[in-house]
Amino acid sequence: MSSTIAAYIYAVCAALPIAMQIALAFGAPLGRFANGGRFEGKLPPVWRALAVLQGVLLAGMAWIVLDRAGIVEVGLPPLLFWIALGLTVLTTIANAASPSRPERLTWTPVTVVMSLSGLAVALL
Repeated sequence: MSSTIAAYIYAVCAALPIAMQIALAFGAPLGRFANGGRFEGKLPPVWRALAVLQGVLLAGMAWIVLDRAGIVEVGLPPLLFWIALGLTVLTTIANAASPSRPERLTWTPVTVVMSLSGLAVALL
């Protein structure tokens, strides 16, 4: 696998939680799939705003990985890639440990693929 393919896999996988964060921000009743399932349905207003920030952060992380692979050439500092990869791994751990079964079953596999593809970008 090339770093280009790995970066595309990361970005496509990141699009899934980004879409969910957008849906949460607009009031979709998907709270059980996020934040440890703290909220069963719609998120409260403050948490909906945080969903926007999470979506932006995920999009930024995907952009950083695409930059590292040379797909977009922004020339970002290499440290940003390692921070994005570290956050991805921490997210995987958090999803795997979530008290919310729907969150664990939905997002752990996605973030595992993101972590592995990010690692592939780092090593290839």
